[in-house]
Amino acid sequence: MAVYTEVSDDELATFIANYDIGEVLSLKGIAEGVENTNFLLHTEKGFYILTLYEKRVKQEDLPFFIGLMEHLALNGLTCPQPVRNRKGEALGHLAGRTAALVTFLDGMSVRKPEARHCAMVGEALARVHLSSAHFDMKRPNALSVEGWAQLVDHALLRAHEVMAGLDEEIKTELAFLRAHWPHDLPVGIIHADLFPDNVFFLGGHLSGLIDFYFACTDALSYDLAICLNAWCFEADHSFNITKGTALIEGYQRLRPLSVAERDAFPLLARGAAFRFMMTRLVDWLNQPVGALVRPKNPLEYYKKLRFHQRVTSIAAYGVIA
Repeated sequence: MAVYTEVSDDELATFIANYDIGEVLSLKGIAEGVENTNFLLHTEKGFYILTLYEKRVKQEDLPFFIGLMEHLALNGLTCPQPVRNRKGEALGHLAGRTAALVTFLDGMSVRKPEARHCAMVGEALARVHLSSAHFDMKRPNALSVEGWAQLVDHALLRAHEVMAGLDEEIKTELAFLRAHWPHDLPVGIIHADLFPDNVFFLGGHLSGLIDFYFACTDALSYDLAICLNAWCFEADHSFNITKGTALIEGYQRLRPLSVAERDAFPLLARGAAFRFMMTRLVDWLNQPVGALVRPKNPLEYYKKLRFHQRVTSIAAYGVIA
């Protein structure tokens, strides 16, 4: 929820003393993200990202996230690498929170993605899926269908404050998704949050992926549907079929979708839109004191959901069925 945890100079110095990265030169809060508190740390040996894990992140999941980033890097993907302290530990404690240091990646996210960016993202996502095929840890997706029901419970009574009638539409949509959600698609490790601010580009090329703290085990094609929602709609919430084609074709260059995945894709895209509408709605209605950024408007994903509700074939996203 973009909760900001203050870190004193003395606390930081004590924490950094456990690492072989030199003295602290500066620490700057990063006003982005919705799950954890992040700082850009500059020391005598370079730049790092310091993350303090807030309450929504389960402590027992942290070894999965750390292990996944290390596994992907060993398999040729550019992503942040955990910096281990002198005891070989990737996790420590700072300001009352579990904390970790990861390497800093060069590059910038794009604010107005073009089709070429979408193609590169599709290919990168396929690399994540293929590279993690032999990762031996699993993490259930807490934000799949049953998790959506819990989100609805948290938001339903006040949903009308955001839009009249939204509460009834939410109940109807959840019932539909529960009745039709596929459970027989290829499964593996998914990023589950590969939005534009989690992808860096440098010199016209994709330079790295960040923020693996939603990563979990789920349908691989659902991950692609999340990306479609995040990358292929314009500012007015209209779908850009050129971007959709580029994204899906970029993915299929490395990992072709099965017939079952293609048939289920409109439903997966619909479910992905519902998931992000609901998490945004919960955050919108429950903004904590001290948040660095205002929660994102859930109605953006309501409008995307309405588009997907009319889709019957993957061809509507620019791909020959």
